Amino acid sequence: MIWLDIVYEAASSTFIQVGTFVGITLLFFGLIDYKTNGGFLNGFKKHKKFQVVFGSLLGLTPGCGGAIMVMPLYLKGHATFGTMVATLIATMGDAAFILLVEDPLSLAYVLIISFFTGISVGYALDHFKVGQKFAPVYTETQLAEDNWQFRPEQTEFPDESIVFHKQMDNNPEMVIAQEQVIHIPNIQRYSYIFRHKIAPYIFWFVLLLGFPLGILNLMQVDFDTAFPIKNLSIIGVIGTFFSIAYNLISKKFLSDDSLPETCSKIGSLKETFIHNAEETAFVIMWVFVALFLYESAVYLIGGEEVVAAFMQQTGYWTVLVALLVGLIPGCGPHIILATMYVQGLLPFSALITNAICNDGDALFPILAMDKRASFWATIFGVIPAWIIGTGFYLMGM
Repeated sequence: MIWLDIVYEAASSTFIQVGTFVGITLLFFGLIDYKTNGGFLNGFKKHKKFQVVFGSLLGLTPGCGGAIMVMPLYLKGHATFGTMVATLIATMGDAAFILLVEDPLSLAYVLIISFFTGISVGYALDHFKVGQKFAPVYTETQLAEDNWQFRPEQTEFPDESIVFHKQMDNNPEMVIAQEQVIHIPNIQRYSYIFRHKIAPYIFWFVLLLGFPLGILNLMQVDFDTAFPIKNLSIIGVIGTFFSIAYNLISKKFLSDDSLPETCSKIGSLKETFIHNAEETAFVIMWVFVALFLYESAVYLIGGEEVVAAFMQQTGYWTVLVALLVGLIPGCGPHIILATMYVQGLLPFSALITNAICNDGDALFPILAMDKRASFWATIFGVIPAWIIGTGFYLMGM
C-alpha cells in the first residue's frame, strides 16, 4: 500500500501544485503570440544592434517556445551567432515552471543572472566575429530543401485520407507530388483524432477543475476536507495520468514543442490551445517522474534526513553533475534537477550552473540543421556556466 500512496501523492501534487499553473502560464504566453501574430520577431531584422538583448528576453520566457523562435532566424541569416548563443544561455526551458510555482525568488535570481550572462557572451562573440569563422548561413531556399521536415505539420484530416504538400523549392528530384493523397492506417488516424479533437478539450477541462484547488493549496487550505465533496485530490491523479497517456500517444518523451508547432501556434487559435495542452502535459509527465523517483528514493533509504546529509557531503560534485546534465538536449532531465533543488537536495550553485548551460528544446533545430554551430553554441554556454557555478559554490551557495 505504501507504493500506491506514493504514486497517489506524487500524481496529485504534480497536477494540482505544478501542472495547473504551468498550463495557465503557457496558455497566457501562447495567446500573446497569437494576438501579436509573431510581430515581435520581425524586429530582429530591423534592429541588429539589439538582437542579443531581444534574444535573451525571448529566452527568459518560461518554456522553450520563445527560444525556439530565434533558431530559424539564425539559420536564415536574420540573427547573429551571438544572438543565438545568448538566447540559449538565457533559456531555462520548462524547468523554469518548477521554480515559478515553488520558488519564485530563486527563479528571479536565475533569470537575472542568465540574462546578463547571455547578453555579455552574445555581444562578445559578435564583437570578435566568432560565429563567422565556422557557422554557415543558410538561405531560405537551402533551409527548405535540406530541412523540409521542419515545416508546419498538417493539422486537419480530410474524410478518409491526408493530403501532404511537400514542395521543394527549385529541386525537382525532391518533389514527391504537388498533391498526393496517402491512405493511412486507422490506428494513426485515430491517434491524430485523439490528439487534435478529443484530448485537448478533456485536458483543459480537467485543468480548469484543478486550478482552483491549486489556488487553495497556495493558501494552505486542505481542500480534501474543506468541502462537502471529499478527496478532491483525485482530480490531480486523473490529470497526471491523462497527461502521461497524452504524451504516449503524441510520442513526446524528451522534447515537447518543435519548430513547426511553435510556428503554427502563431497563426491559429486552435493550434495554440492544442500545442499548449501538449506542452503542459509534457511538463506534468516529467514532474511526476521526478517526484515519484524522489519520494521512492527517500522511502527506500530511510527518510529526508538521510538524503539531506548525503547531498551535503557531495560538495563540488553537485556543480559538475549539474553541468553534465545541462549538456542533455530537451527538458526532462532539467525538470528533475529543478525539482531536486526545490526539495532542498541541490545548492543554488548547481541550479544556476544547469540553468545557464541548459538549452531545453531550443537546441534541437540547430542540432538537426547545423551540427557544427550547435557544438560551439554548447561550448560557449558550458564555459560561463562552469565559471559562474563554481563562483557561487565558493561563496557557499
